[in-house]
Amino acid sequence: MIHDWVVVAMAVRTGAERLAGKPGLVDDGRLGLITNFTGVLPDLRPTSVALLEAGLRLTALFGPEHGLRGTAQAGASEAEGIDPDTGLPVFDTYGRQGLDDLVADVDVLLFDIQDIGTRFYTYIWTMYDCLQAAARLGKRFVVLDRPNPLGGLRVEGPLLQPGFESFVGRAPIPVRHGLTVGELALQLGAAEVIAMEGWTRDSWGTDGVWVPPSPNMPTLDTALVYPGTGLFEGTNLSEGRGTTRPFETIGAPFVDERFVPALRDFELPGVVFRRTWFEPVFSKDAGQAVPGVQLHVVDRTTYEPVRTALEMLHVLRQLYPDDLRLLPSLDKLWGSDSLRKALEAGDDPLPLLPAATLDWVRPGVLLYEGTAR
Repeated sequence: MIHDWVVVAMAVRTGAERLAGKPGLVDDGRLGLITNFTGVLPDLRPTSVALLEAGLRLTALFGPEHGLRGTAQAGASEAEGIDPDTGLPVFDTYGRQGLDDLVADVDVLLFDIQDIGTRFYTYIWTMYDCLQAAARLGKRFVVLDRPNPLGGLRVEGPLLQPGFESFVGRAPIPVRHGLTVGELALQLGAAEVIAMEGWTRDSWGTDGVWVPPSPNMPTLDTALVYPGTGLFEGTNLSEGRGTTRPFETIGAPFVDERFVPALRDFELPGVVFRRTWFEPVFSKDAGQAVPGVQLHVVDRTTYEPVRTALEMLHVLRQLYPDDLRLLPSLDKLWGSDSLRKALEAGDDPLPLLPAATLDWVRPGVLLYEGTAR
């Protein structure tokens, strides 16, 4: 099969690029690769193709939510089969109860998926579940590290509390965690990491082409607001799924002209609010003209997505107490029931935000240096 690959200049060398250039970084053996369409090299070759061309003994591919190719919507994955690019079998990890039998036939598990720095984005929990399976079976687990597109300095939100574990949060990490996937793996279990070269904690983005990591994460702007507006999945408001601006656009039929002026009164840093109307083609309020707000991030260095979302929820509770509904999933997204209870009581939820720093991370986990710009 012939492919014409596009070369993209990048200052950062990812773990996947380093391994493809130096296959001896992983001892030979039967390798399984947990990956999807975000696992690419600077020339946009899939990591799986590059590793095979480098002579590594790759024997199986494992896909997460949305599938290896990314065609499935939220809460779904693709059918198992044969990957046409490599001829390798593709196994679906999403929604399986126990992965031991799935990974038993490989000697080393590799992980190469682009994360977006938010606790309730499920790729890191696919990594965690596979890491746990590898530990039970005595397999090596190696992360091919990639950038955290939200940078590695800012942390927001509380740690997940015991009793609220789910596939949008398996372990106690903040909502906006500030780590790379490699650092997270070191924090969460016995992993090895092929670190990046050239990445620092004050970096933003992915230092190259933005490959949308899921169907409703089309741009870096979406990823930037998601640690906050992702919480609206736990309400009866549309979080913009089914539009071209998911998570940047929030609304409901009951939202009126009072909402945006009330938000502007807070003078929240790094963001401005615009009244808007939208018609989702699927998900909440599909086929209806929905009034709401669009968030425009004007300064990513001062913008606080979680704080912004809490202020939005507080305003909604004050303006529309009979219309706003809080769903059980909000507890899982927040990592405890404290946010829901505060909103139900009409209390200001901002005191729930800790003075978040990287102090929650164990010593020796942080692989990269950097200072605030």
